[in-house]
Amino acid sequence: MTLSPIPSPSESPDVPIEDLAGDKQLTKQQKIHEASQQFEAILLQQILSEMQKPVISSEFTDDSTAAGIYQDTISHVLSQSIAKSGGFGFAKIFEDQLTPHAAASAHKVSANHSNARPEHPASPLSAKHP
Repeated sequence: MTLSPIPSPSESPDVPIEDLAGDKQLTKQQKIHEASQQFEAILLQQILSEMQKPVISSEFTDDSTAAGIYQDTISHVLSQSIAKSGGFGFAKIFEDQLTPHAAASAHKVSANHSNARPEHPASPLSAKHP
């Protein structure tokens, strides 16, 4: 008897990016979350791919096609894993910026702080030095 794991609510569904917009089962927030994670994974894959390139070629550098495919696969899997874990943090920033209510509240908070006046303005002439 095989049991399939119950997905936790925090896990996002694995929807291919090209099918994400048309998926009727996902809410707008879930779509934003998944798109943010996938975008982070793409950025991480590009970073990891560049990091794996050797700076100086030598006789010990394997430039075969098989090695290139293996390195691309490792970069892809590692970037997906990092993006799903949420440890890097880019996806959270993207998600916050793409969520409509988060952007409106952040704008409102920054407007309130810029309009606020300090109760006791500091003046260099009024400061006493010992």
